[in-house]
Amino acid sequence: MTIPDDILAANAAGRIPSGVTLKYLAESRDSPAIVGIIFMICFTGVLMMIRLYARAFIVKKIGLDDALAILTLMLYIAFVVLSITLINLGSGRHIEYIEYVLSLDTVRDTEVLDFVAHVLYTTALFLCRLSGLAFYYRLSARSTKLHLSIIIAAPLLLAAYLPQLFLLIFHCSPVTGLWPYEWQVEPKTYKCLTWGLVYSVNSALSLVCDLVMFAIPAALIRGLHVSLEKKIKLSIVMFPGVFVIVISAVRVWLVAEGQWDSDGSWSYNPMMCVENAEIAATLVALSVPALKPVFGSLFAHLTEYTSSHTRSRSTKLHSLGHSKVMGSGAVSSNRDSKRLIDWSKIAKDDYEMMPSEVSVSRDIRGGSRASDRSGEAEETVMKIPGIRVTNEVNISRVEDMEVRVGRYGSRGS
Repeated sequence: MTIPDDILAANAAGRIPSGVTLKYLAESRDSPAIVGIIFMICFTGVLMMIRLYARAFIVKKIGLDDALAILTLMLYIAFVVLSITLINLGSGRHIEYIEYVLSLDTVRDTEVLDFVAHVLYTTALFLCRLSGLAFYYRLSARSTKLHLSIIIAAPLLLAAYLPQLFLLIFHCSPVTGLWPYEWQVEPKTYKCLTWGLVYSVNSALSLVCDLVMFAIPAALIRGLHVSLEKKIKLSIVMFPGVFVIVISAVRVWLVAEGQWDSDGSWSYNPMMCVENAEIAATLVALSVPALKPVFGSLFAHLTEYTSSHTRSRSTKLHSLGHSKVMGSGAVSSNRDSKRLIDWSKIAKDDYEMMPSEVSVSRDIRGGSRASDRSGEAEETVMKIPGIRVTNEVNISRVEDMEVRVGRYGSRGS
């Protein structure tokens, strides 16, 4: 292992005790942490660009949730820059490296940058959760318990955010961005809360907020009048937030380990990765539903094939005289229509829903209305946003009835 120059210089200056080896001080997990952080911000950035493209050019509607997500991404980028800077300065190395190798000025810089970074981190998560509430608010039906719950959740998130922010700002008296170590010599005497206490409380509050954000889509999907299969499909789209809860729980564990471990700074790099992952996962979880207008078009040809196959099969059944089968299909269509109506009452932004297809078929026996109607079936397909529903309505009997009524009316006249 190559010993870095800063460790050699500290050793030459006599700042390193005899019981601490140079090889131990040279241990580092900086590179994997930086690579992971860069990957997460790049992946999230690409996903956000696709989301904004879908909202701006396909849906042609930028909502409050999109604006809050953009603001969150800007804070996230700033947090990533500070995270990489702190790692490069040595904040994630062994505590002996920080004490014996880093200069006091560098240690002070890392403390201030860490303070600013975690203010950005806490604020970014708060804005991201507000973005999620704005999204769920758009999907929920008015005058419902769920709608009211979303309105109540906003001040609850604010009530959780303010203590997190105040604990960070007022962690020392007098107020400072520093978080002095016991061995750190400062011109003023600070009375500070322990780093682990502040971060443990903040992490616990963050976990509670993630649980609240998880419960809302669960209640939203549970209240839909759709089949269990469709609920499962929607759950796959709406529940990537489960990973956010897992990440938040891991952060609580890392904070506890970092505070009560004698070499607490060694957990700093994994904690920074987890914090970056928490913001990234929250943004991704809230952006997945908005990607449907983009990636849903990839299945357009498959949808057309399925629809044509269904039309062909329905025509064959009609030509064989299977009226009972067609009757049962009408009943199924009525049920699906009921589900579509129920869904439309709940969802106000159709583009986050599954694409739907309502088809009306007409049996034509000749080239004109009055001719014999036993030929091919002409089908008109109207696509609307929503859950996929295929309605095949045979209106040949309706037209025959219209003709008979017309003849009866002419006789009566």
